Amino acid sequence: MASRTEYLVMRTENAHEFVNLTEKVRSLVRSSGIAEGFVLVSSMHITSAVFVNDNEAGLLSDIEEWAERLAPRGDYAHHRTGETNGDAHLKNLLLGHEVVLPVTKGDLDLGPWEQVFYGEFDGRRPKRVVVKVVGDPR
Repeated sequence: MASRTEYLVMRTENAHEFVNLTEKVRSLVRSSGIAEGFVLVSSMHITSAVFVNDNEAGLLSDIEEWAERLAPRGDYAHHRTGETNGDAHLKNLLLGHEVVLPVTKGDLDLGPWEQVFYGEFDGRRPKRVVVKVVGDPR
């Protein structure tokens, strides 16, 4: 078994933003030397998310609106610590902080509409995403 680990630095322009990571993850998988295995894509911050869904603007807007309805910006007990990002922590719980995806024949093995997204909910500062490819080498 072999592995490769890479760190992506995310710098969003907006406090809330979705970034499509699919081609970057695919490139890392292809260059990893792993033929059969898995790739973990995980946010290293508790105010952002990693998820898989369709890259369709209306759907992404729906996801953002859904998350905002369930965890609206507002006053949270967490804010008593001096922070103002309680909603971002809750949105992370809704969308999840990581995905594990199959690697087959040396490539990312996704369904026809599946894309990998980074969801930022407390942005405008650098954050990291770890990508770890694990499996049998070529």
